[in-house]
Amino acid sequence: MDYDWSAADLAFRDEVRAFLGEKLTPELRRAGRLATSVYPDHEASMRWQHILHERGWAAPAWPVQHGGCDWSLTQHYIFNRESTLAGAPTLSPMGIRMVAPAIIAFGTPAQQDFYLPRILTGEIFFCQGYSEPEAGSDLASLTMAAVDDGADFVCTGSKIWTTHATAANWIFCLVRTSREGKKQQGITFLLIDMTTPGIEIRPLVMTSGEQVQNQIFFDNVRVPKSNVLGRIDDGWTVAKYLLVHERGGAASPILQVMAQEVATAAAGQTGPDGNPLIDDAAFAAKLAQARIRTEVLEILEYRTLSAMAHGKNPGPAASMLKILATELSQQLTELALEAAGPGGRVYQPHATEPGGPIAEFTPPADGYRSGEDWQAVAPLRYFNDRAGSIYAGSNEIQRNILAKAALGL
Repeated sequence: MDYDWSAADLAFRDEVRAFLGEKLTPELRRAGRLATSVYPDHEASMRWQHILHERGWAAPAWPVQHGGCDWSLTQHYIFNRESTLAGAPTLSPMGIRMVAPAIIAFGTPAQQDFYLPRILTGEIFFCQGYSEPEAGSDLASLTMAAVDDGADFVCTGSKIWTTHATAANWIFCLVRTSREGKKQQGITFLLIDMTTPGIEIRPLVMTSGEQVQNQIFFDNVRVPKSNVLGRIDDGWTVAKYLLVHERGGAASPILQVMAQEVATAAAGQTGPDGNPLIDDAAFAAKLAQARIRTEVLEILEYRTLSAMAHGKNPGPAASMLKILATELSQQLTELALEAAGPGGRVYQPHATEPGGPIAEFTPPADGYRSGEDWQAVAPLRYFNDRAGSIYAGSNEIQRNILAKAALGL
């Protein structure tokens, strides 16, 4: 990426900084800075989405006619980086970054007119219904049935690892409408109103103690066929398109900021020899390797985004970026936990801004916290980030895709 920015780029950076300085309240900054995973506190995230929507910046990657921004790749990079530096909470990706591009690509005009404006305002909040107890990375093995019944499908089955299902009022689901042919055939992409009778949600407790993931049970849930996105029995085409957006994106600005935060923290912590941890040769080497990898990832991301901006399919590049970004994020959370030292060994979620309720935890009556807040965040981020190489298709599956599509193996 060319860092010799133009005068227009620098003016845009100053515009973004001024906006963030004015609109990001201390409460919102705290929600972003002390988030324990890629999913910040839901209420804070929605407040920030509302502010961004008022400015017209909630979904900058969308086409302009649907509410997006006519930004250059450099402007997207600047906005992402400045938002991260300012501590802005991230927005939930399920609506804006995942299902919305699929609605734009495959939806009817009526579907686009109904869903897209409401996704922007937050009136509709989507969760994702892909994985099942017996169908994770092998997603095409899904069995949740959608039985044809006139103008409706009647859905029965279960979805699991569904993030923020308790907050969502809609879910996009892959369902089985036919068992003929290959297992990728006979799958339909369905948009389901979560208030429909027959839906039950059971929270799952993560290793961090948070209740962010859920299992959802569907018992004869009736869904209009008008809620099908794309064609019946051809939902796999829509799903593959959506996964490109889930796996791709620009993670490098966030990871670069994470690396700098680790360096700053390590400079203030004592290493094994009594000197600052940042001066420890082994730690410094691991951090330097991570920072180099963030630079490489940035080049690859913007090469891919440039191709997409010109209407090209990123193909296996999305799998490559998913592997690099999630494994680099895991490396950085490991370094942050190492930098946290003994302060990172204490379980104190009350010093953080978790993405969901904390199960079976009562904070101290006096609010006592050991160490600094970032040290309390470090172990929870470490635990939550272990899932990064599993969700959106495990990294082993992504390597298989690369072996087949890129190497012809």
